Amino acid sequence: MTANRPAPAGTRLGDLWRILPEEATATDDGVLEIGGVAVTELAERFGTPLHVYDEVGLRRQIRRFVDGLRARWADSEVLFASKSLPAVGMYRIAQEEGLSVDVAGGGELRLALAAGVDPARIHMHGNAKTDAELRMAIEAGVDTIIVDNEDELDRLERLLERPQKLLLRVIPGVEAKTHASQATGGATSKFGLPIDQAERAIGRMQSHRLMRFEGVHLHIGSQILDTAQFAEAVAKISSVGSFGTYDVGGGLGIAYTYDEQAPTVEDYLDAVVTAARANLPADARLLIEPGRSIVGRSGVTLYRATTVKRTGRTFVAVDGGLADQMDIALTQQRYEAILADRLLEPWTETAQVVGRQCESGDLLVDGAAMPPARVGDLVVMPATGAYAYTMSNNYNGALKPAIVFVADGAARVVARRETYDDLLATHAPAMAPAYA
Repeated sequence: MTANRPAPAGTRLGDLWRILPEEATATDDGVLEIGGVAVTELAERFGTPLHVYDEVGLRRQIRRFVDGLRARWADSEVLFASKSLPAVGMYRIAQEEGLSVDVAGGGELRLALAAGVDPARIHMHGNAKTDAELRMAIEAGVDTIIVDNEDELDRLERLLERPQKLLLRVIPGVEAKTHASQATGGATSKFGLPIDQAERAIGRMQSHRLMRFEGVHLHIGSQILDTAQFAEAVAKISSVGSFGTYDVGGGLGIAYTYDEQAPTVEDYLDAVVTAARANLPADARLLIEPGRSIVGRSGVTLYRATTVKRTGRTFVAVDGGLADQMDIALTQQRYEAILADRLLEPWTETAQVVGRQCESGDLLVDGAAMPPARVGDLVVMPATGAYAYTMSNNYNGALKPAIVFVADGAARVVARRETYDDLLATHAPAMAPAYA
């Protein structure tokens, strides 16, 4: 891990290193480096906006989960919640580092298979799976399908021609301390079945000749910073019955801001496994599904400042925005922003970092401390490794950014930048003669 972590007076670099990627440093002239590559070089070579990932730190975080869970509970498995970063390059790293993968739709399944992920290490999620998606999963030979409801059992009864392992998603009745849009374990959740209905669905699966019911699944939400809630969920799921497998989901949060504190992987695993020892069968298989807590810190988004206005407030506008940081609008998630090519200068100005989309709500960071900004400065938003790429869109004709992995002084593109030709491709029918 790198050691050059300056914290000069007049900056908040001492707090910043905790939320930037593990392999982040500053050069002597104040330029942010990630994985040994300066952001100035990355912007020059690959353009902006750009999603940049610290591959060494990312792999290190994966090992914390895989090795840490195995050391605490021998019969266990860590699945990457791939909705947090559904990129072929990430699926390959997951496979290489010993993660299994959960997918939540046909597109994620295709991406995982294209990356070479063994279908025997894929679990299929979703509360509204279609016949086509279930057929894709069955034909691909995925290890487990997580059943959400009895309508899905109707579909499986029609589609199954050979044995298929299944888990049932159960509502644990835990109101997660997170944004309402990220809470999934409460009594009114759209995901899973309440315990009384779960018993009937389990009976259906156990009596079907091709359904191999393995156990139960739960997930209480995302960006959760209180490990006691995970322990509570494990205790509640034990009331459903004694089974061979318990998938207790993911949801561990990360620190996004200078002042936010997040549990360590070790804190999380201790809480989950302690609760499992107290409530679950000793010989059960234990599964967890981290996503955000694997990729969130390792990724940053790199922008270039295009406009600086000092009117009623100081506005620093960048060449991206809502189209590549949708999580801000959906969950009101707070972020930080820095001038990544002027780190060591005193941060004497407070700026509204805004995007280029035509919405007043396109506010990336409300009140970012930085040196007085200039057009052309490089702006980095830390801790954007989860969901930024996932939710990217074409608002105002924006092009989806590229993804670059950096490690040991080298950078490689794992997803190219979208082009205007890509943008037009799906509209080709409208550009053909109307009545050919």
